[in-house]
Amino acid sequence: MSKFAVAGAVLCFSTMLATPSLAQPGWFSGDWSLTLGVAALSIPEYEGDDKYRFVAQPIVSFGRQGTERRFSSRNDNISIGLIDTGTFRAGPTGKLVFERDGGDSDDLVGLDPIRFGVELGGFAEVYPTDWLRVRGEVRHGIRAHDGLVADLSADAFMNLSPTVQISAGPRVSMASSDYFDAYYGVSATESLASGLAPYTPEGGFRSVGVGAAIKWDVTDKVETSLFGEYSRLVGPAADSSLVRERGDENQFMIGVSATYRFDFSL
Repeated sequence: MSKFAVAGAVLCFSTMLATPSLAQPGWFSGDWSLTLGVAALSIPEYEGDDKYRFVAQPIVSFGRQGTERRFSSRNDNISIGLIDTGTFRAGPTGKLVFERDGGDSDDLVGLDPIRFGVELGGFAEVYPTDWLRVRGEVRHGIRAHDGLVADLSADAFMNLSPTVQISAGPRVSMASSDYFDAYYGVSATESLASGLAPYTPEGGFRSVGVGAAIKWDVTDKVETSLFGEYSRLVGPAADSSLVRERGDENQFMIGVSATYRFDFSL
């Protein structure tokens, strides 16, 4: 059964300053931009499910004016570019992790809940050409899980006009055994409570897939986009009894978004 829910905000902080400049007096002064918006998405009820729901996701972006990046993807997590040379960007990154329990799906009844938490780590992205960006993130779970997650993506992008940009590219995700145990493992106790076969995962690849998007700058301040993604669960995720008995290896996401940018000075 589809349902409409509110997911967590997508946040982005953008700078193009090297690390030493953070200590300069008046770094926060100058011209800044605050972008607010919302995205509406159709996503699986939980990672690995074969049923879908609609969610509303706030979008919040804050950064200096005149430091817009050549390309950004909705897959990019919260990040601060402490190093930015124009063709290479790196710094800390983070992701909010929301609860998962039997209230999200009957499939999860009897399994240990996932608590609200975060994933913190670092990111790096490089532009090998003017039309290609490669980005990697490595994050460690805090409170929600104790595992490591690594995401790698490549996006080719092209401007069809001064206001319309299209992009597409592959995605690969990997994780440690602690992550898989939290999301896909089924202990003996959980097996009795849920009816799923016991499963103890190891680390490895989590998913492979492809994503695409089209972005339209309606005005100088208003931006809209249509995006979609397909991923196939592999390795320990695909082998989980939760996925094999109640879910699907094939995962789809499609959505639209709209944002408005406010410019101001400090």
